[in-house]
Amino acid sequence: MKRVLGIEGGGTKTEWVLVDESGRRINSGVLPAANLRLVRDETLEEMFRVLPADATHVGVFLAGCVNAADRSRLQAFVSRAWPTASTRVGSDRESGFAAAFGAGDGVAVIAGTGSAISGRRAGHYEKAGGWGQLLGDIGSGYHLAVEALRHVLWTYDLTRRITRPGERILAALALNQLEELVNWAAEADKMAVAKLAPVVFDAARRGDAEMAAILDFGAGALADGACATLRRLGFEQAPEIKLQGGLFLNHPEYIERFRKRVEAVYPGARISLCTESGAAGSAWLAAQEVPLAPPVQPEVDLSELSTAMTEAVNPRSTGLDAMSTPQIVDLFISEETCVNEALLAARMRLVAAIELTSDALRQGGRLFYVGAGTSGRLGVLDASEIPPTFGADPQLVQALMAGGPGALYRSAEGAEDQPEAGAMAVSERGVRSGDVVCGITASGRTPFVMGALCQARKNGARTILLTCNPARRVCGTPWDVEIDLATGPELLAGSTRLKAGTATKCALNILSTSVMVRLGRVHGNLMAGVVVSNAKLRDRATRLVAALLGLSRAEAEAALESHGWDVRQCLPPS
Repeated sequence: MKRVLGIEGGGTKTEWVLVDESGRRINSGVLPAANLRLVRDETLEEMFRVLPADATHVGVFLAGCVNAADRSRLQAFVSRAWPTASTRVGSDRESGFAAAFGAGDGVAVIAGTGSAISGRRAGHYEKAGGWGQLLGDIGSGYHLAVEALRHVLWTYDLTRRITRPGERILAALALNQLEELVNWAAEADKMAVAKLAPVVFDAARRGDAEMAAILDFGAGALADGACATLRRLGFEQAPEIKLQGGLFLNHPEYIERFRKRVEAVYPGARISLCTESGAAGSAWLAAQEVPLAPPVQPEVDLSELSTAMTEAVNPRSTGLDAMSTPQIVDLFISEETCVNEALLAARMRLVAAIELTSDALRQGGRLFYVGAGTSGRLGVLDASEIPPTFGADPQLVQALMAGGPGALYRSAEGAEDQPEAGAMAVSERGVRSGDVVCGITASGRTPFVMGALCQARKNGARTILLTCNPARRVCGTPWDVEIDLATGPELLAGSTRLKAGTATKCALNILSTSVMVRLGRVHGNLMAGVVVSNAKLRDRATRLVAALLGLSRAEAEAALESHGWDVRQCLPPS
C-alpha cells in the first residue's frame, strides 16, 4: 500500500498531505514557512522530523529551490529523512502547476508572499517572475506592502502627514511612531513584510487612490507576465489560466484587476481560481499515478470542546445583554470568587509543579511555557517579567507562542491546530533533558500545546499541563504534573480571557515567583534581583538597600553606584 507524502513550502507556510494510492487523504497539516534560500538547515531537518516517517513516496517542493545546487541540497535532506522512500524534489512553482493542471496544459499564476508564473504546452515549459524579493516578486504580497510603505514614508517626507494607510500599518505592527518603521524594516523578513498587504487592499476599498494604483500595477504586471508566457507557448484562443496564492484566494478584487488586463489581450481566456493545495500537487509529482488529493483542510478533533467547562453556558449571565452597567460590574466581581476557589482546590498540584521546576532549574534546566491565544500570551507575559524582576538570565524562563511573535497582538488563525508545529517549536528552541515544559491550554486539548508536550517528553524534559477544564480527556500516560483550575463557565460563554485567563495568570504568578524564591532570588519579600533600568526602579532599589542595611538614602545611592546598581552586590550573603 502506497503512502504518498506531499510537501510544499512557501514564504508564508508549509503545507503537507499524506494520501494513499487512491488519493484518499490520511493526514494533513501546516508548518512554518520554508523558503529553501531563507530557512536554516537545522530548521528544515526539524520540520522533516515531525512529519510522517512511514511514507513510501515523498515529494518536497519548496520556494527558493531554483537550480541544480538547490535541488541537490534539498534532495540530501529528503533522502536522510526518508531513506527508503521514492523521493522527488523541486520548486513550489512546479507543485503549484501540478495542483492546477496535473498532466494538462495551461498557465498557473501564483501571488502570495512571493509571485511566479509557470506555463506548459505540449511538453514545452515557460516561466516568468520568481526572481525573489530583491529583483522580482512583482505583484506579490511582499511587493504590494513595500510599495505601500514607500508611499507612506515619502508622503510623510513631503507633507509631514501620516496617511490613513500609515496609521493602519503602525497599528498592525504595534508601533508607536512612523520613524520606528526603519528599525522594523531592517529586521523584518519577507513574510513579515508581506503580511501588511491586507492594509493595501483595505485602503483601496476605502477609496485611497494611491493604494488602488499599487494594486492595479501589481495585478497588471502579473497579467502581462501571464500573457507573455501564453505567447511564448503559442496559445491563441481560449487559453486556460489558473490563479493561486493568498492574494487571489482572499481578495476577489485582485482577480478582477488581473482578469481585466488579460482579457484586453486574450478576450476568450478561461481564468479561474485554483483552490487545490500545492501539497496535493507535490504528492501527485511524487507518484503520478496517484489522483490529485482534494484541497487540504486540516482535520481537528473538536469533540472535547463540547464537554469543556470553559465552553459551557453560565446560567448566571444568560441575560447579560439586558443588564444595566452596575449589574454587569457586580456580576463580574462576584464571579471572580471562582478563581480563588479554583486555585485553592489546585493547591497541592501547584506545590508539586513548583518543587519540580525549582529542582530542574537548580540543576541548570530551563522553564518553557507553551500556549496559543490568550494562554500563550499569558505565558509570554510571565516569562518576559522574570529578567527585570529577579535579575535572571532571559534564557531561564522562555515562552513559545503558536503563530510566533505576531500572534501576540493579532489573531493567528489555525496556528493552534497543528501538533506538528508545536513539536517543531520545542525542538527548534532546543528543549532537552533537564528542562521543564509547561503547556498552557484552557480547554486542555489545544493541538499545538499537546504536540509540544509530546515532543518535550521525547526530548527528556519534564512536563506540566495547566488547564481550566477538569472535564478534559486525560492522556493515557499523564504528564509529570497536571493542574486543572475549575473556574467553571465564563460569563461570556467560551471567552477564556475572563475567569480562566485570570486564574491562569495567578497560577503562573505563583509558579514563577515561588520558583525564584526557592532559587534565592528574593531577599525576605523584596526584589533583590530587580534590574535597575529607570527612575522608578532606581528609587525602589535605593529604598530597599537603605531599609535592609540601615543606611541613609545618600549612603544607599553611593553603595549602589559603587556596585553598578546591582542590589544583590550591596547585600550581605544570605
